[in-house]
Amino acid sequence: MTKARTRWPRQRDAEAPTASGETVAADRVDAVDLETCLSACAAHSTKLVASLDRRRVALAEALRNLLATRAATAPATSGMSPLPLLRRPAKASSGSALPLGEALIDPLLAVGNKALDCGYEDETKLALMVADTVLTQRKRSRAGWRLRARVLEAMGAESAAVAAFERYLEFTEEDGFGVAAKVAGLREGARLQAALVQRLADGCPEAREYAGRSVTDSWARGLELHARGALDEARPLLLGALLGQIGAGAPVHEIQQTVTHYLGLLREEAGVAGGGSAPTAGPGDPAALAELTALTTLYAEQRRARMRGPVDDPTFGGVQWLTLGEFRNRIAGKSLCLIANSQRVGDSSLGKEIDDYDLVVRFNSYRIDPAATGRRTDIHVSIHKHGFNWDQQVDTRLIFGGISGDWKHSLRNRLVPGAQTYLGDESLRWPVRDIGRLGRDVWPSIPTSGFNMLWLLDFLDVSPRLDLIGFDFYESGAYRLPAAMRMPITSVHEYTSEKAWVMERARSVTDTRIRLR
Repeated sequence: MTKARTRWPRQRDAEAPTASGETVAADRVDAVDLETCLSACAAHSTKLVASLDRRRVALAEALRNLLATRAATAPATSGMSPLPLLRRPAKASSGSALPLGEALIDPLLAVGNKALDCGYEDETKLALMVADTVLTQRKRSRAGWRLRARVLEAMGAESAAVAAFERYLEFTEEDGFGVAAKVAGLREGARLQAALVQRLADGCPEAREYAGRSVTDSWARGLELHARGALDEARPLLLGALLGQIGAGAPVHEIQQTVTHYLGLLREEAGVAGGGSAPTAGPGDPAALAELTALTTLYAEQRRARMRGPVDDPTFGGVQWLTLGEFRNRIAGKSLCLIANSQRVGDSSLGKEIDDYDLVVRFNSYRIDPAATGRRTDIHVSIHKHGFNWDQQVDTRLIFGGISGDWKHSLRNRLVPGAQTYLGDESLRWPVRDIGRLGRDVWPSIPTSGFNMLWLLDFLDVSPRLDLIGFDFYESGAYRLPAAMRMPITSVHEYTSEKAWVMERARSVTDTRIRLR
């Protein structure tokens, strides 16, 4: 029996309705005024009441914060009622549009990101509306273009997503999110998919006859014939449906579903495991199996390219992996200083003193000003979510991350071959949680990169001198790369608890230095 599909390919127009309700090309920003977007957010918040989905709960909190910020900065006009999400109100005069001020931009973008995280159609449309609202007033907004690109990618509008990602890259100096690799991966995935489809079409010329017909009808008829064993009659219909999808500009994920199912049917016909049901015949001839292997390889490569981008050097320049024990041996007996990304360091003249330590540890998007910060970086510690300074040459790089799969994905996408000699392996991925076994009952907040590293060094206890330079827990403000300076200091960490932990172990404290050993 043929495995049933819960969702058959659908006939689609090349253009799709946007959050405003109008039909426009996916790569064109739909102008949305702030008042319309805020009204849509207010209306959407009522749909999330009592939701048990944690992603929607997070979105509801972001919406409450946005609406509260709006009320605090400019109280809404009395009598104004919320507008439905996909309904466009009457256009206001050009001079009456609400300005998108600094107080609203971050809460609004937070709503867009949380809406996108939900993964549902209504929330995806809301995220697109937020992105378009930001770009209507701030056409050079990096965060706006990146959000729009991610939304379009989630919607399956891959070419439009690539265009939006490229706009983001035009306006940024530091590609901390690995967008260039993402764009390269999407382009390579599209190229490999086109090669796969072309190879399928070349093997069945009759399929082009059905490309202009109803996608759903062709697919349904093809499955029916395949179930009866009429394979030669089924193949042109099934491939014709796939070609029709592509011609109509169907979302990438729907095309992927169709290709996956079709290759599964081919594997079933060939008697190869993984077709989804029992083989209809014994193993096929070697030529057919070789062709199926080539098709499967193309399919796997295009999926892999879209997930992580092309990897020119899988060994990353011959990097040497460090285990926990090997890292301990490399730092044993050496003096260490950890340099905070704080304005207190940027305003100092400690550069010479910093460079006199045996090992200098810096974090995430650190910034070098030799007189203030010193020149050397021996160990770079970074959270896996950003790629700031990953291209800078260091002896050792430790990348932290709470989820193993995401951590591995980031290493594959962002690590620069030859930029490090040693790289921490998974035993060093998340020290506070994995080595210290400090669960959320003991340490509820997400530990910062700095605290993870500091806890690790304190745990190993092999350094005769361990100093923290400029650690005021952002009381003096941040001192980071210009691109990172535009990012807010995150609220997911509990700096007060980390400061208390440090002060309990401090042997001496000055304005710029905390000595733990």
